Amino acid sequence: MNKEKEKWIILAVLSLIWGSSFILIKKSLEHFSPYQVGALRVLISGILLSPIAILNWKNFPIKQLKWLLIAAFAGNFIPMFLFPIAETKVSSSIAGIMNSMMPIFTIIVGVFFWGTKTTSKQILGILISFFGVVVLLFSGEDSSDMPLFYVGLLLFAAFLYAVSVTTVGAKLTHIPAKMMSSFVFFYVLFLPSLFSLYFSDFFKVFSFTKENMIGMGFVATLSVLGTGLAMMLQYRLMSISNPLFASTVTLLMPIVAVIWGVIDGESFTVLQAFGALIIFAGLIFLRKKKA
Repeated sequence: MNKEKEKWIILAVLSLIWGSSFILIKKSLEHFSPYQVGALRVLISGILLSPIAILNWKNFPIKQLKWLLIAAFAGNFIPMFLFPIAETKVSSSIAGIMNSMMPIFTIIVGVFFWGTKTTSKQILGILISFFGVVVLLFSGEDSSDMPLFYVGLLLFAAFLYAVSVTTVGAKLTHIPAKMMSSFVFFYVLFLPSLFSLYFSDFFKVFSFTKENMIGMGFVATLSVLGTGLAMMLQYRLMSISNPLFASTVTLLMPIVAVIWGVIDGESFTVLQAFGALIIFAGLIFLRKKKA
């Protein structure tokens, strides 16, 4: 497949998957604590990807271990806990919307840490889409009563995602997507997530009740689709595009998150629909390749 077409297809699929992850987090929190949700999400992904990691252990990039650790903890561990913690106080729609700050952080991190350059057209596209995000953010019924600390956690998570995506783009794109995902979740994050789950008292309180199994279903879906599969697609996207383009998935995610919120009983206004259209308009400018 043509790489130009492939990257837009992956962008659309990732938007659907990650945009749906916020409602899955919300549903998981009805059964488990935020720390248990985050640890289970990473641990299940590590188990799922373990065969790939074991079969390719000779290809583990030991020389790039420093960068792999940064990418893993910034993109696949710490945010897995920050989002569930924040969603105990903010809606799934708002969580998805706040994550759209990632492209802005990607530009900042890329310029100051990696010396990357972007075109004026790409920056204009980001700003237009971000304006759409702002419209979405302040057009919901619960927008006037958001706890700032938890909104700050969401912003910090978006910043960490930007650190991860720029690190991968600068140092790790030579590693195939499947191997990259398996190395991250099995060799790097498996034990930290297992320890986190243990200290959350999960093994003391968990029992095989109907409610807990329903909760495990939500977490497993979140892990398989929203973490394991999605990260493979994300790493592939970064290998055929650039960090800024890869980060724009977070500009489409709020639309999916808001739709799921409406299905789950949250409100949706005409102004929110207008904000979604602005986001799409901004993405048109991102079609221009880097100079």
